[in-house]
Amino acid sequence: MGLIDFLKSIEPDKKKSPLLHTAYDAFFTFAYAPDTVTKGGTHIKDGMDLKRLMVTVVIAMQLCYLFGTYNIGHQHFVAAGEYLGFIEGFHLKLAHGLIKLLPIYIVSMAVGLGIEFYFAAKKGHAVEEGYLVTGALIPLIMPPDLPLWILTLSIVFAVIIGKEAFGGTGMNIWNIALLSRVFVFFAYPLTIAGDQCWISGYEKISGGASADYGWFHTGFFNTLFEWMGLNTFNTATTVVDGFSGATPLALAYEGGWEKVTSVFSEGQMIWGAIPGSIGETNKVFIVIGALILILTRVASWRIMAGMLVGLIGTTWILNALGSTPFMTVTWTQHLMMGSFLFAMAFMATDPVTASSTDKGKWVYGILIGFIGIIIRVMNPAYPEGWMLAILLLNTFAPTIDYFVIESNIKKRFSRA
Repeated sequence: MGLIDFLKSIEPDKKKSPLLHTAYDAFFTFAYAPDTVTKGGTHIKDGMDLKRLMVTVVIAMQLCYLFGTYNIGHQHFVAAGEYLGFIEGFHLKLAHGLIKLLPIYIVSMAVGLGIEFYFAAKKGHAVEEGYLVTGALIPLIMPPDLPLWILTLSIVFAVIIGKEAFGGTGMNIWNIALLSRVFVFFAYPLTIAGDQCWISGYEKISGGASADYGWFHTGFFNTLFEWMGLNTFNTATTVVDGFSGATPLALAYEGGWEKVTSVFSEGQMIWGAIPGSIGETNKVFIVIGALILILTRVASWRIMAGMLVGLIGTTWILNALGSTPFMTVTWTQHLMMGSFLFAMAFMATDPVTASSTDKGKWVYGILIGFIGIIIRVMNPAYPEGWMLAILLLNTFAPTIDYFVIESNIKKRFSRA
């Protein structure tokens, strides 16, 4: 008997054990693609299902995960003035990154999927696959030292209020991952704003502050590294005097591009060796992920292109005005800072919450680019605007599609 036959033989009874059957169905359909296709002359005959589609998105963000994990450790040691070369202390940086990222990822998946399993069992249907992407996105848009209890609250809020209250996957009007982040931003602003939150492993970012190492640092990994003859985590590590932890965006608001380049090189910003949310810093890997989504037709290139058009056009207007140092930053320089490219590739293109008509996608993308850059440049309390811009346009996406469809109907009536 093959594995698939064995799995089918242990399938729980749906009526007697709804929660167990829901869990079984989720793992079975994740492991095996459908073996049936639609019949008739009007349907696309394909074994592809929603889980396979979602897995494509998760694959596209894996380079961001790999780099983000390592950069957590790199920024930790830069704050201490140790192992300043990017590959110096490679094992220590990777270990620290894993210690910080793995709990965030585990909590994201466990809490979100736990809620999904509960509601699926209550409704008596299979687990909806949308959280596969949401659960993978949430860790990438959070700071590395975010308390896990705050992360848990944000996920519960986002999934229940933003998704299940509207009917589940495919019915939500806002991007769930962004709802989780916006909950943290407004409910616990000090944990996700300012210069303190982007550097992990210290109680505070100030000269002389000690590293906050736990058992995994000094017990598990130090024992392993001593056995291998490698450098170990030093409990006497402290933050060097003069280190601030400021991101390029914060520096740009203070003194424009000149202030940014006095601290970070363009190469550092492009390749991501800078403070920031876990998955947003490496622009090269984000672009690779975007190309994967475009080539597999999972994400809309029109939305991405529209965001670029909105960004470029609005930046030219701000450059012409130039009344503050930040307003003189060019559009190419804006691409190197912050989360525009990540938002463009993985957030704005969510097929559930974005516009669905071709013209609507252009309008949707352009407006996100316009509003996002206005918030980034003009708002001193929040020098980044893509989260708010995308959620706002999520709200208006059905309206945009409505007017596009009405316009098409009128044109066809006039031709008739």
